[in-house]
Amino acid sequence: MTIIMKPTQSIEIKELLKFADRTFTSERGRFLFQEGMAAEELYVIISGKIQISKITADGRELSLRICGENDICGELTLFTDSPRYLLSAKVLEEGKIAAIKKDVIESEIFQNSKLAYEFMKWMSDHFRKTQTKFRDLVLNGKRGALFSTLIRMTNSYGVPKGNSILIDLPLTNQELANFCGTSRESTNRILSELKRDNIISVKKGKITVLDLQYLKDEIGCENCSAVYCSIE
Repeated sequence: MTIIMKPTQSIEIKELLKFADRTFTSERGRFLFQEGMAAEELYVIISGKIQISKITADGRELSLRICGENDICGELTLFTDSPRYLLSAKVLEEGKIAAIKKDVIESEIFQNSKLAYEFMKWMSDHFRKTQTKFRDLVLNGKRGALFSTLIRMTNSYGVPKGNSILIDLPLTNQELANFCGTSRESTNRILSELKRDNIISVKKGKITVLDLQYLKDEIGCENCSAVYCSIE
């Protein structure tokens, strides 16, 4: 199992936290921000998990990533006039969050060349991950989108259990469907087929992948670096 070193860990997180305007505890189910709100802050996740998602015009939710410890969210509003959040950030797991004023971090990036470089590198990695995810969602259909999501989750939250991998992140079928851009009914059906064929097992809301290679073969996996093939 590959252990992922998050791109955000290269950013001077401790340095960023010096500029935090406030630190607070996030409660599960609440939003740090929602799409369309005026954007005045970005957030550093000290602990807990935050889900970044987009609500479509017909009311469906597309989950894009999960932010964890030392991750940053709300960064897409930097260096824009009268910015509004493009996505929503919902708390999946209670934790501690640091909020930094947008104009403060912009000023620091201008003055600190090392921080500017690390931020640009992190943003580049982030965009690459997003592009590969959308590629998988568009080209592989509903079934392939689910397979791709499961593979990414094994890279991000996988715990080896002999020849299988436990995805140590409890998710409802609806939440999993949101990551795939599909309906809960389609996700339920595909998961049932995978359980029947002994590709996965499910216990207490957590999925164990019994045959990872099958999932990779089905979507023609290119064996990208786990840094980019992740759900984070």
